[in-house]
Amino acid sequence: MEMVNDKKFNEIVSILENKYKNVGYYLNFKTPIDLLVAAILSPQTRDTTINKLTPKLFENYHTAADYAHADKAELLSYISSVTFANPKAERIIEACRIVDEKYGGRVPDEKEDLLKLPGIGEKTAVTILINAYGKVEGIPVDTWVIKLSERIGLADSKNPDKIEEELKSKIDKKYWHNFAYILKEHGKELCGSIPHCSKCPLNGICPKNGVTKSL
Repeated sequence: MEMVNDKKFNEIVSILENKYKNVGYYLNFKTPIDLLVAAILSPQTRDTTINKLTPKLFENYHTAADYAHADKAELLSYISSVTFANPKAERIIEACRIVDEKYGGRVPDEKEDLLKLPGIGEKTAVTILINAYGKVEGIPVDTWVIKLSERIGLADSKNPDKIEEELKSKIDKKYWHNFAYILKEHGKELCGSIPHCSKCPLNGICPKNGVTKSL
């Protein structure tokens, strides 16, 4: 795999930040509890599916206590369209029970506490801290970040933790909060399964690792 040098790396970040400067987190929410629940629902489910079901869900459940004491069958009626709805409902109920009982109903704002909640991994914890509390401690690494970091030559690994460390070591911290969302948007707009290299502002500096066909 070809890695870009530091000059090209900084140029790529600058181009992407400029092109997608208004891009932000892709799941709709109003409160930290909303975000916690949406984030637990999101794995292996399309963002559009989550955003379609959450308005009615959030109308009926507002606090950690609401979810903690929810009837699972009733909760499932709101989230049945997501992948693995049953275990996700169980995680939501249990995570919110812990938030209600241990943290007074407030979603914790420390990563080590978030990681103790069912359904919350490293990426989700970092996401909650950034978007609920404005605490930027890392770069959430999802499938888009893994895919495009390799393709564009930004990170020499397929391991999410190693990718995050590589990106953090090279990207100015002021960009950490939205870089994952920028890569996701770039992937959806131009750099999908068959990338539109001819339309891409990175064409000419991107090594196109793994690309066998492009438009």
